[in-house]
Amino acid sequence: MIIRSLNKVTKTAPVMEGAREVTKQLPIGAADGSPVFSIRVFTIGVGGHTPYHSHPFEHLNYVIEGHGVVVDEAGGETPIKRGDFGLILPDERHRYRNTSSTDDLVLICAVPKEYE
Repeated sequence: MIIRSLNKVTKTAPVMEGAREVTKQLPIGAADGSPVFSIRVFTIGVGGHTPYHSHPFEHLNYVIEGHGVVVDEAGGETPIKRGDFGLILPDERHRYRNTSSTDDLVLICAVPKEYE
């Protein structure tokens, strides 16, 4: 069993061209012996966003703090806020954007451990 406090997990700048004001934490992952999933936490600062991207696997999201939007390939924006869950399907092009002028957007992103 592993129990880990998020505030003790190092924040790093993810390697994602086009990311702005984004940090990543990896509280549980393959190095911990997780057999299937890695849990990543992304913090998107005021004015920040991830790049448009897609991947060959689904991922599950949970918004811990803040609010923002998920932007689809056509530019459509779906609002997200604290307490929301989301599913991004394989190969679905998307981007996360913080729409707050004062608060970070913090979300969990669970993916297969091979893609952490």
